[in-house]
Amino acid sequence: MKYRIESDFLGEMKIPSNAYYGIHTMRAVDNFPIADVAISVYPNIVIAYAMVKLACARANNQLGLLDNDIYHPIVAACERIINGEFHDQFIVEIIQGGAGTSTNMNANEVIANVALELIGKEKGDYETISPLNHVNMSQSTNDTYPTALLVGFLKEYDPLLEAIKSLSESFHAKGVEFADVIKMGRTQLQDAVPMSLGQEFTAFGNTLLDDIKRLNEMSQLFLEVNLGATAIGTGINSHLDYPKIAVEALADLSGLPLVLAPNPIAATSDTSAFVSFSSVLKRVAIKLSKISNDLRLLSSGPIAGFNEINLPAVQAGSSIMPGKVNPVIPEAVNQTAFQVIGNDLVITLAAEAGQMQLNAFEPVLAVNILRSLRYMTNAMVMLRTKCVNGITANVEVCAKYVEQSPGIATFFTPHLGYKESARIAKKSLADGVTVREIIIKEGLMTEEQVNEVLHVDNLTKPNIQ
Repeated sequence: MKYRIESDFLGEMKIPSNAYYGIHTMRAVDNFPIADVAISVYPNIVIAYAMVKLACARANNQLGLLDNDIYHPIVAACERIINGEFHDQFIVEIIQGGAGTSTNMNANEVIANVALELIGKEKGDYETISPLNHVNMSQSTNDTYPTALLVGFLKEYDPLLEAIKSLSESFHAKGVEFADVIKMGRTQLQDAVPMSLGQEFTAFGNTLLDDIKRLNEMSQLFLEVNLGATAIGTGINSHLDYPKIAVEALADLSGLPLVLAPNPIAATSDTSAFVSFSSVLKRVAIKLSKISNDLRLLSSGPIAGFNEINLPAVQAGSSIMPGKVNPVIPEAVNQTAFQVIGNDLVITLAAEAGQMQLNAFEPVLAVNILRSLRYMTNAMVMLRTKCVNGITANVEVCAKYVEQSPGIATFFTPHLGYKESARIAKKSLADGVTVREIIIKEGLMTEEQVNEVLHVDNLTKPNIQ
């Protein structure tokens, strides 16, 4: 392999001659062999960083600080990255020390070397176009990195909203399909009162749909950026008008209604937006896990369980028990939710651990937000396509549970009183006789009256006239 020699104030390093990254990137790769995952695994972050660098270059050029012969190649390089090129050159680890400096330097070097190549210069000719003096002009990691993260989150976030909406729609569709299937509701895993299976599935859909509103509210926090704050929020080494122009340029490039933080010093050190957004992701994860628990219970059996619904059989369930099928899709969703809940704890700890004018732990904050977004999106798509859409109801089983449950004694309380209804429920359970049979046999109500009380319309909605 051919190499070029690059240097920094720490010394020299060999860089592969065909690499668009440089010495700062190579030092980071050597220093942080942790997750074995490069930032390029999240293309929206790479694209967002290129947008930030382009916006900064545009502001510097407009203010007369960046000459056209340097500005135009930088713009062209950024545009190529935004369009998907050179992402394999973003090789630094997603978890890194330095509050994101390695990611910023990786972006600076790739952009500079792509720009150099575009004008016929050799990679590493930083006297012509410099990663630091030109690409990073008027910038610090401490304003470009969080700004790129927030833009990247908002780009990564749209698929999650679509996944929630689609999964909710699937549950609602099942709600319509199962509208006439009467079953027992349960509280504390004990028989409660009847409901329709359609009501149960519609409730699953509604509880998820509500979180779109919550997520949209929290995502608004990501629209406030500190671009132009430079090192600690004071804006040193930048023009007075630079922040406003740079943020407006980034808003134009990203299509997002970004605004400049009213207090850049506070915005540079504050990571509470991460915490707030993650808390809603955790809320979604908890709901999704609870729904998955319910699906596993409702499908348990098929003989020694509830067996009220059938989940699609997607793989053999045992290497020793022939014919066994397990609820593997809800189980995978449960585990995804556990991970997202754990991610939220990491985010909480990292946000709390920041000191003074900067939180040095933004990389791990970012990693866990991105993982939660991607994991939740993928889990919801999987649950919808491989499970929910194929669920069927065991109508006879559901009806049998309703008929045999002492819980339907509740419906006779307005007619017979609580004490008498409780006696009937107890007798039903002890003697193995239905509530219906006891009431008719003891002459407490006629068969026609009992049938009216237990009419399907009265079982699933307010029943006092």
